[in-house]
Amino acid sequence: MRQELQSLPKTLAEDVAKNLVMVARLLDEDAPRAYEHAKVALRLASRVGAVREAAGFAAYHTQRYQEALAEFRAARRMSGRPDLWPVMADCERGMGRPERALAMAGEPEVQRLDKAGQVEMRLVAAGARRDLGQADAAVVTLQSPELASTGVHPWTARLRYAYADALLEVGREEDAREWFAKAVEADHEGLTDASDRLAELDGIEFTDALDPDAEEIGDAEDTADGEDVEDLGEEAEDSSAEGAVVGDADFTDEDDPAVADEDSQR
Repeated sequence: MRQELQSLPKTLAEDVAKNLVMVARLLDEDAPRAYEHAKVALRLASRVGAVREAAGFAAYHTQRYQEALAEFRAARRMSGRPDLWPVMADCERGMGRPERALAMAGEPEVQRLDKAGQVEMRLVAAGARRDLGQADAAVVTLQSPELASTGVHPWTARLRYAYADALLEVGREEDAREWFAKAVEADHEGLTDASDRLAELDGIEFTDALDPDAEEIGDAEDTADGEDVEDLGEEAEDSSAEGAVVGDADFTDEDDPAVADEDSQR
C-alpha cells in the first residue's frame, strides 16, 4: 500500500495514508466511521488500487454490497490480484443473488487463490447453498481436506464453525456438537462464538455479571422475592389475627390462669 501511494505527491500521500490507517483501525469496531474515512481517501486518490480496496471493505462491512462490489472490481482491475474473488462472491450473496456466488465458485479464478482464499471461497459457496435452501448440499460443500486437517491455520476455526452450523441445520446435533468443540480448540483468538454455541447445545446458560440488563433482571427477581416474603408475612399476621379472634370467641376470663390468680390475690 505504501508503494502504491508513492505515485502521489508527498502531502497528498500522507493525507490518504492517515485515512487508510483509520479505516484499518475502525473497521471491526466502528464500521460507519471507517466508511467515512474510506470515502475521504477515495475522494483524494480514486486511482490507487489500495484505496479502492479499502473503500470496498468499508462498504462491505456497512452492508453496502453493491458499492463494495464495484470497488472490489476496480481494485482487482488495477492490481490484477485474485484474492478479492471470494469477497466479491459474498457481495453477490449480500445483494440476494446466491446463484451468482455459486457460479463464481466454479470460475477458473478460484484456482489462482491461495489456500486461505480457496477456503474462503468454499465458505461463501456453502453460504450460498444455504441461502437457496440447500442445507444438505452446504454440508457436502464444506467437506474438504482442509476440514479434515489436524493442523490449525488462520481459517481453521471458521471452517469448523461453519461446518458445525451446517450440520445443526440438517438436524445432526451430535455431529454439530463435535465440530463446535473442534472449532473451540482452534479458535485461540475468539473469532467465533463456538464456545457459546457448544454451551447452548449442552444446556448451559451464562449470565454476564457486567450486563446492565442482567442486573435489572436480577433486581426484578429480588424485588419479586421480597414481595413474596412480605406477602407471606402479611398472611402469617392475618392468620395469627384470625386465630386470636377464634380463641377469644371460645376462651373466657374464667379459663385464663392469669385472671384466676389475680382473683385469688384479691
